[in-house]
Amino acid sequence: MIPGGGQPNMQQLLQQAQKMQQDLARAQEELAQTEVDGQAGGGLVTATVTGAGELRALKIDPKAVDPEDTETLADLVVAAVQAANENAQELQQQKLGPLAQGLGGGGIPGLPF
Repeated sequence: MIPGGGQPNMQQLLQQAQKMQQDLARAQEELAQTEVDGQAGGGLVTATVTGAGELRALKIDPKAVDPEDTETLADLVVAAVQAANENAQELQQQKLGPLAQGLGGGGIPGLPF
């Protein structure tokens, strides 16, 4: 039961929304600074991306380089970047999931989102 005749305290709701927004912005900043790796070819190629999905580094083991077969190397690079991005998405879910649910999953009573 909400005190005050059934109307939510708008000031309190706005403060909750503002805090959630600040928490979300802080989590997004942490994601942008956190790096995760993805590998392919048993570690022959490693891609490093931020939690926001920005490619930061690419390491290629010399054993993966065959001048006669650049197609396989290209496939390994793509697979490593995809693996790194999947890891970044998992990290986003861990960091932002609870905050997004709070904003959109009824975390603030009385607001329509």
